[in-house]
Amino acid sequence: MAADSFLMPPCRKIRICKAKREPNLNHSDSSSGVEPQDADYPYVPQLCDDLENLILARFPRSEYWKLYLLNKHFLQILKSGELFKIRRQIGFKESSIFMSASGCNSWWAFDRLFKCCRKLPELPSRDVCFIGGDKESLCAGSHLIVSGREITDGNVVWRFELETSKWIKGPFMIDPRCLFASATCGTFGFVAGGIGMGLIGTKVLNSAEKYNPETKSWESLSCMHKQRKLCSGCFMDNKFYVIGGKDENNNELTCGEAYNQDKNTWELIPDMLKDDDNQVATQQSPPLLAVVNNELYSLKTSSNELRVYIKNSNTWKKLGAVPVRADLHKGWGVAFKSLGNELLVIGFSSSISSGNDNGKGMTIYTCKPEPESKELQWRCIEGYKDRLNFFLLNCCVMVA
Repeated sequence: MAADSFLMPPCRKIRICKAKREPNLNHSDSSSGVEPQDADYPYVPQLCDDLENLILARFPRSEYWKLYLLNKHFLQILKSGELFKIRRQIGFKESSIFMSASGCNSWWAFDRLFKCCRKLPELPSRDVCFIGGDKESLCAGSHLIVSGREITDGNVVWRFELETSKWIKGPFMIDPRCLFASATCGTFGFVAGGIGMGLIGTKVLNSAEKYNPETKSWESLSCMHKQRKLCSGCFMDNKFYVIGGKDENNNELTCGEAYNQDKNTWELIPDMLKDDDNQVATQQSPPLLAVVNNELYSLKTSSNELRVYIKNSNTWKKLGAVPVRADLHKGWGVAFKSLGNELLVIGFSSSISSGNDNGKGMTIYTCKPEPESKELQWRCIEGYKDRLNFFLLNCCVMVA
């Protein structure tokens, strides 16, 4: 090997800035009030851009604010979204939980272990209807999508872009809707059904759409067999499932539908929610569903009971009680989500009597479900009872 191959690459000047705590993450060069300063480090070797980006892509997302402070070069890489593309290419992904609770107009972001938490920048809408009204949310890639209604524009969409840490209005759905089913598959977000708010009044929809965060646009999909509102969505077996809800005559639907992306068609699944206890008759919220390890789980709100779907028999198996009171508000205000290989439930603790349901605080539990297990092991996450009210308005999980 040649002797000059051991020589260090040329050193470079890097930019640093002084900061003690997490900055205001609006990411404009001067918005944080922290000015970078030049400093010479004559013995710092220079990495090639590709290797440097591969290293940065593996940096925990909860610590990205430190990279924002380090220098303008890292700031521009983060804002460009290049690191998120690299993370997808190398299969390096992390889960984040985004939540909004009653008594608080802000959104909060948590890491998967609930060890890091930060408050997102305030959503810019000043519309009183949007601020005080019901909202729905889903994640697509590194975008948090929040849908609600404004007085002037009707049903609108705001998106929070993780790259820039900013809220941006639009793009609106092709069929503006509320009370719809939604699910995430890879970087895409899917919505279907709901109540459409057209010029000639409201109607229950059977249309569906897909959101692409790369193009920041919506694409129409083929229509479902049934018009349905107050339904739920999930992804399983590489298909977008829409389950339950009510039809245009306000009748309960026990059937489900599965969307095949390759064929752009829907398969109707009769009696997918039907069971011996007539689950849908007492359930007012959309079905609480989550998919873990390609198995579908539901939280039955009338009994706070966890169930798993048996695909080959189109039936449900009981797995035992969950540690939160989903029955207090008939499923509303409770989060039931998939978090990697775990189930996540957030709500009012089942250890407190129903007579004290106006108390503050929230409880967070996770477990690794096993369809054949006789007893589930729930792990309680401590430390956030005073941060959020127990009644959740919105909760969604981002994997990016």
